[in-house]
Amino acid sequence: MLKDQKILLTGAAGQIAFPLGQFLATDNEVWAVARFSEPGSRERCEQAGMITRTVDLATGDFGDLPQDFDYVLHFAVFQLAGLDYDYALQVNAEGTALLMEHCRSAKACLVMSTCAVYALHPDPRHAFRESDPLGDSQQPYSPTYAISKIAQEAVARSCARLYNLPTTIARMNVSYSANGGLPAYHLDAIMQNEDIVLPTGGEAWYTCIHQDDINRQVESLLAAASVPATVVNWSGDEAVDVRTWCEYFGELAGREVRFREDDSQSIPSRVSDNQRRIELIGPCSIGWREGFAAMARARYPSIPAS
Repeated sequence: MLKDQKILLTGAAGQIAFPLGQFLATDNEVWAVARFSEPGSRERCEQAGMITRTVDLATGDFGDLPQDFDYVLHFAVFQLAGLDYDYALQVNAEGTALLMEHCRSAKACLVMSTCAVYALHPDPRHAFRESDPLGDSQQPYSPTYAISKIAQEAVARSCARLYNLPTTIARMNVSYSANGGLPAYHLDAIMQNEDIVLPTGGEAWYTCIHQDDINRQVESLLAAASVPATVVNWSGDEAVDVRTWCEYFGELAGREVRFREDDSQSIPSRVSDNQRRIELIGPCSIGWREGFAAMARARYPSIPAS
């Protein structure tokens, strides 16, 4: 794994980035940057062994942040409700350009994008390939998300060429761990006797990836970085639908699971074709049932072991 490297991690207090930074800080010098707007988030990163700096990518003011990083892991994102496209573009697109310029001497840069960049497809089981059409996927929780992430990809591709900075753009599907993620939030809803919301028709499919696989695959994704940028889906190897995984949670926890359909509150299906990722960095090591059970018991220790 990565060892004795100076690594910059943006969005370090986030759902995916925090456990990744904690993992990497064991053997590397990890600099964690974020706005740290949530009370205690900066202290949490420092307790995990990271060196912190408060940085707002929208301003481009990096303060005393060094420039001599070996690797850059860009996980920071604007992903909130509202229709402020200007600000979403400022953070996700312009912020990426400013960051890559600041760290242009790095060996490689990993930019985390999202499978939400793919245009909606009528088949909920369609497996999106990297060459599929892009478009506004109308995420109900953040209307500006897909458009601003498409813009981010264009910026990252351009900066990779401008600065000769080897770059991988990894389109994340659904991640999960005890620290959060869509399956974790569905588990929370089940434990709180709340409905699970599905799109009309009752089908929502994803290829979920466990945090442990994310942690292990970062080094290989950096090794795959290139100029022009490498673009690859980042997800688990198995497609599974929300109804199936929620019923599995119900079995583990001994809880009833209730579903309802509402397009205004549900996330459209996103299945990733994994052929390119497997060719570049190999398969995942954690199957969805194994990973979901481990996540459920870590998040709720009262759930009995099988």
